[in-house]
Amino acid sequence: MANLKIQSLSLQIENKILCHDLSVQIGENERWGLLGKNGAGKTTLLHALIGQRHADQGSIQLDGNSVYDLKQRELASKVGILFQQGIEALPATVFETVMLGRHPHTQSLLWDDQKDIEIAESALAAFDLDQLKERAVDTLSGGELQRLALAMLLAQTPQLFLLDEPSNHLDVAFQVKLLSVLTNKVAETSASLIMATHDINLAFRFCENVILLLEGGESLVGRSVDVLTEKNLSHAYGCPIKSVSSGKHRLFYPT
Repeated sequence: MANLKIQSLSLQIENKILCHDLSVQIGENERWGLLGKNGAGKTTLLHALIGQRHADQGSIQLDGNSVYDLKQRELASKVGILFQQGIEALPATVFETVMLGRHPHTQSLLWDDQKDIEIAESALAAFDLDQLKERAVDTLSGGELQRLALAMLLAQTPQLFLLDEPSNHLDVAFQVKLLSVLTNKVAETSASLIMATHDINLAFRFCENVILLLEGGESLVGRSVDVLTEKNLSHAYGCPIKSVSSGKHRLFYPT
């Protein structure tokens, strides 16, 4: 399974420092939340993890190799990313689109392997899209497009899931369902997951570890129960944040 090592990483856009001297090691069956207010650098950090944004300092290694040295197909066979904008409305069917997730693993572009078809159909069913498999993608709603993007990611069977605001365009029920599906898949396959989100409550519920980006490139890294405190969150978001607890559950809210 994929082992991701971020060592002394610094990222900067123009004169703004997004992160400075960030070090994190992420192993199998780990779920990490990536939190911070708008402009903190969550998306930029995710792009750096797949080699689309070069580090100003430090290194990012996947299984001992720099992500900047890996070929695109090799990287895609290990890492899957859901971009914040989801997918475009392609001139294709739902099934044809989710099959694109199998591309890093296919041996031939001329025909579909039965195993790949079964994986794609299972991914569609996981997000309640199996009844829409013959629908044209450009007829889907925003929420259906987001679920399709997630199904394509699931069909890719990556060892490391990177999610940028995965709950975009989804109602509350599907937000919980999609994260339950993905976290179960992480556990079943000994994969790992990093989720950038604005939703503190979803991060606390589904991620046992967290990276909290602060102003000036500073960050807090550790277990969610230790990092996601009222004091730390109020500092990170620049407004008072309180919490209430009931048993194992905790709910955060701004005041």
